Amino acid sequence: MNASIYIITLFLSGFIHFIIQQFFLYYKKFDDINHRSSHKTLATRTGGMGVFLTVLFISSYFYFNQVELFDYSMFIPIGIMFIVGVYDDFYNADFKLKFLLQIIVAKIIIDQGYVITNYHGFLGFHEVPWLLAQLTTVFVFLVVVNAINFIDGIDGLALTEVVKTIILIEFFSNSTTPLTPISIMITSSLIPLYYFNFKKKRKIFLGDGGSLLLGTMISIYIFYLMGDGYHFKEGFKVNKTVFAILIIIYPLIDLLRVFILRITDGKSPFTADQRHIHHLLFKFFNLSHIKTTVAIVFIELTLMLTLINIFF
Repeated sequence: MNASIYIITLFLSGFIHFIIQQFFLYYKKFDDINHRSSHKTLATRTGGMGVFLTVLFISSYFYFNQVELFDYSMFIPIGIMFIVGVYDDFYNADFKLKFLLQIIVAKIIIDQGYVITNYHGFLGFHEVPWLLAQLTTVFVFLVVVNAINFIDGIDGLALTEVVKTIILIEFFSNSTTPLTPISIMITSSLIPLYYFNFKKKRKIFLGDGGSLLLGTMISIYIFYLMGDGYHFKEGFKVNKTVFAILIIIYPLIDLLRVFILRITDGKSPFTADQRHIHHLLFKFFNLSHIKTTVAIVFIELTLMLTLINIFF
């Protein structure tokens, strides 16, 4: 795949983000400002739309020219999760419905060949029976997707977490993965979103459409990482399951923490609030969104590399 395609993707994405936002501003479809908001300015939840449409347009061009960049059937689970997220952005879908649809999407991904059948000795588990493999893969999918969705609370954090995870998996692979083309297109389409996300006025947020889309992509990456087709670079030795956990350690810790807090208070674990770690850093240390994002990613990377050096 020519590097010029990525440049085209980047500029096309910026154009699509701008056009979609103008459309939503014209029809006064803004993101509500309430007690849970970390912003006090006009914004739209259209980032996911820009990312999805950019990747769809570029992929469609190659598909109709009979060029297979990646397995185009991946658009089925990614597209479903994107639509679920967009619906949630506008109509606040019931979490039980979202949960059910996430399970269905997880099963679709499993049937496409992305399933965890081996935990490589983690907690004593190696290869597991097919039924258990499917059940645990569904569980991992639910955890990862919702963990990415939950951290989309301040500017740039979810974007950076996704880009960082993709880069780490690709960097430590001994060769390019089958997911490389779509991941680079997604990453290229996210770059202009940083500009719109950090603007002082007329911001563009990722929205649930974007966070669920990206969470699905990260889940697929994790499943591929855990499979037989992924091999680490020579000299880099670490347990695959441990590596998979460490590269998304912040979203996992934050998800577990807020679940415990909400359940302890007798609330639904899916009740939105501002008790996430990134909200605490933002408020109590008086950090900007950018500084909070950089601090979290820096601590996360430092922790990951330190633990790998100590134990592996």
